[in-house]
Amino acid sequence: MKKSLLALAALATLPVAVWADGLQSLENFMRTAKAGQAQFTQTVTAPAKEGQSARSKTSSGTFEFQRPGQFKFVYTKPFEQTIIADGKTVWLYDVDLNQVTQRKQADALGSTPAAILASANDLAGLQKDFVLKSVPDADGLQWVEAKPKATDGQLKNVRVGFQGDTLAAMDILDGFGQRSLIRFNQLKVLPSLPASHFKFEVPVGADIMQQ
Repeated sequence: MKKSLLALAALATLPVAVWADGLQSLENFMRTAKAGQAQFTQTVTAPAKEGQSARSKTSSGTFEFQRPGQFKFVYTKPFEQTIIADGKTVWLYDVDLNQVTQRKQADALGSTPAAILASANDLAGLQKDFVLKSVPDADGLQWVEAKPKATDGQLKNVRVGFQGDTLAAMDILDGFGQRSLIRFNQLKVLPSLPASHFKFEVPVGADIMQQ
C-alpha cells in the first residue's frame, strides 16, 4: 500500500502537457501573432429546406492578417474572389463579374468573424464588441465562443478553434441559420507583413459599388 502511494506521489510530480482552454489560447494567439499567413478551406452549409437535405459548398484559398485592422482572403477555388481590409476600407472583388464592392471598414468590420482575428491588438479590445467564453474541447481543438454585443448584425455566433496556441478553425453561424466552417492549415506567424499585401488596386474596367 505504501509503495502504491509513493508511486502515485512520484507520478504527480512528473511534467504533464496540458493545453490551455479556448480563451487562454485566443489571448496567447493575439499576444504573439501580430501577423500571419495560412491556407484555408471553407465549407458553407445552408439550412435544409422542407423535404430536402442541407447543401454544402466548399471553397479554398489563402489568408493573411496584420493587426490592427488588416486582412486578406484570396479565394482561388472554385471561383476567384478577393476580400481585403486595408485599415480604412473593405474591398470585395469578384473576378468573374469584374465587380468591386467598397465599404468603410469602420462600418463593416466591427462584429464580423474577421474582427476576431485582425481588428484588435489584445483581448480587452476584442471584448468591446464580443462576449467571449471558453467552451468544451471538440475535434481535438480548444474552442472559444464569441457572441457579438450588437444585436442588429447578421452574425449570430462564432467559435474559434485552436490547437494549443495555433489558430486551426472558425465555425460561424449567421442569423439566417447558415453555417461556415473555415479550417486553417500551414499557418505561419510573422512579426509583420509588407503594407503592399493589403493594398487593393481596382482592376481596369471593373464596376465599383459603394455600400
